[in-house]
Amino acid sequence: MENSSALLSTAYFAPIQYYCKLVQHQNVLIEQWENYSKQSYRNRCNIYGANGALAISVPVVKATNKKVLTKDVKVSYDTNWQKLHWKGIESAYKSSPFYEYYIDDLERFFTQKWDYLLDFNLEIQAEICEILEIENKNALSDDFIPMQTPDFIDYRNMIHPKASKGLADANFNPQAYTQVFGDKHGFIPNLSILDLIFNMGPDSSHYLETCLG
Repeated sequence: MENSSALLSTAYFAPIQYYCKLVQHQNVLIEQWENYSKQSYRNRCNIYGANGALAISVPVVKATNKKVLTKDVKVSYDTNWQKLHWKGIESAYKSSPFYEYYIDDLERFFTQKWDYLLDFNLEIQAEICEILEIENKNALSDDFIPMQTPDFIDYRNMIHPKASKGLADANFNPQAYTQVFGDKHGFIPNLSILDLIFNMGPDSSHYLETCLG
C-alpha cells in the first residue's frame, strides 16, 4: 500500500483523511483535468464551531459553460468571504492549545488573493505540509485519468463531505482526540486539517499515522 500511487482531487484546507493519503502513499497525483464538482472539498472544508460541524466554502466564479475543468476554476471575491472564514476559524479555535502557535503562518490565505482555486489550494497544502513536517506531494495530472485506472488508488470520489456520496475507505480509521467543543457535541472525526493542527500541534503528523487502516 505504501508504495502504491494515490489519485486525489484538489481541496481547500483538506480533511484529515486527505492528509493521511500524503503520509500513506509514496506517490500522489492531484487531478486537474476533471470537470469541476460542486459541493465537494475542492472549495470547502468543515471546522468545529460552537454549534458543531461548520462548513465554510470558497465562492468561485460561475462558469459560462455547464462544465469547467478544475484547473480553470477561478476564485470569486464579490463577497468578503476571506474575512468571514478568518473570523469563523478564530471563533472556533482561538481557545485551542496551538492556535496562537500556527495562526500567523496561515493569515496570508485570508488577506492575499489568488486567481485560480487550484493554485490557492496548492499553496495551502504546501504550508500545511510544512507545519506537519511531511513531504508535500502535489504533482498534477497531465491529462484526465479515467476511473478504475489500475496504476492508482482513486480517492477523488472516496473523500467527500457528504457521507452518501463518499465511498468506504478501509485504509482510514480516525482516532479520537481532544477538540475544543468536544464536551458539548462529542468527537467529530475527519474535519479539516485545521482542527487537527490547532488541537494537537506537533503531534499531528504522528496522529495521521495512527489513522492508517
